[in-house]
Amino acid sequence: MGKNEFLTPKAIANRIKAKGLQKLRWYCQMCQKQCRDENGFKCHCMSESHQRQMEVFGQNPDRIVDGYSEEFESDFLEHVKRTHRFSRVAATVVYNEYIADRHHVHMNSTKWATLTDFVKYLGRTGKCKVDETPKGWFMTYIDREPETLLKEGLKNKRARAEVADEERQERAIAEQIERASKSAKPDQLQSEAEMSEILEDREEKVAFSLGGSLLKPKDNKAGNGSGRPPRPSVFENGDEETEEKRGPTKGREGNKSVGDNSRVQRRNDAADALGEIMKEQERAREKANRKDYWLCEGIVVKVMSKALADKGYYKQKGVVTKVIGKYVGEVKMLDSGDVLKVDQEELETVLPQIGGLVRIVNGAYRDSNGRLLGIDTKKFAAKVQIEKGKYDGRVLPAIDYEDICKFTGTS
Repeated sequence: MGKNEFLTPKAIANRIKAKGLQKLRWYCQMCQKQCRDENGFKCHCMSESHQRQMEVFGQNPDRIVDGYSEEFESDFLEHVKRTHRFSRVAATVVYNEYIADRHHVHMNSTKWATLTDFVKYLGRTGKCKVDETPKGWFMTYIDREPETLLKEGLKNKRARAEVADEERQERAIAEQIERASKSAKPDQLQSEAEMSEILEDREEKVAFSLGGSLLKPKDNKAGNGSGRPPRPSVFENGDEETEEKRGPTKGREGNKSVGDNSRVQRRNDAADALGEIMKEQERAREKANRKDYWLCEGIVVKVMSKALADKGYYKQKGVVTKVIGKYVGEVKMLDSGDVLKVDQEELETVLPQIGGLVRIVNGAYRDSNGRLLGIDTKKFAAKVQIEKGKYDGRVLPAIDYEDICKFTGTS
């Protein structure tokens, strides 16, 4: 039996050793052979089969390298699309998952020397959205398939339609408020006219006796010269004016009070309906503006990365001067003036003193500026009044700490 037969202990041990992933520096892409150590790789390079493959490579090296590069890029993007299609992930994590297959196309056979060069290439060509952080390079796959683009277009169309509906509802509410304010003045004038008419009726009313006969005043000539008889308080038969004789006037007053109550009820119903519409709009804005990213330029944040503690940046404040890819910000430290690139997961919002300027960074009123009016420490909420914009003057009684941040006033 030969030394390296299939069932010999040595052959079995060699297969067990070669089963796992070996060092990439000892892999020959042309021969698709993995060597376990430097000596084995050197022996392989001196073999006749490897020399023949190198002759083929020498005839057209650029074409072969480009072919390996295209195959590596295609397989890498296919892996990202299959496993991390909608997430932002570290490039090293994706690469380690990709090379777990020992028969993959190795990077040392492509035109990219390092993973950083390859990630930058993907960002330049627009195949992935990449950004550099203190933790390394992160990437997000950009799906350009026709079906995905169609869905994205429909989603944007729905979003624009929702914004248009919201604007139409706000215009309708404004018109209702304007009509209500205009209709209040005619009602007031009408009530004043009714009141003057009642007073005139009281002056001109004629008294009747219990028997139904008309009672004349004692002296019809003792009037005031206007031709209108004076109002008698005591009649000729000595009877005083009774509630029955004042009945017509009070009936008119009762009708007026019923009319006023009905108008008040209608206004209350309109106010309730208006409140429901405003609440519905609030919920729609909250759903549309609630995002998983909140960084914006000009806000003051606190660095909470323990990895930066040894450099003295832990729990120190800085101003966001630039936002990179929605999730990473360039922070200029207030104490030292150093500029750091920090992921938003390692940052925390900061609240100013009462009366200070704040920026609403998330929620229904996202990207609005306001003043901090008060703080509720039990509910972890703040009271903010919006300044400028279409919501100018609106007071938000309870907005979460995480949704507002101290603002420098420049962005």
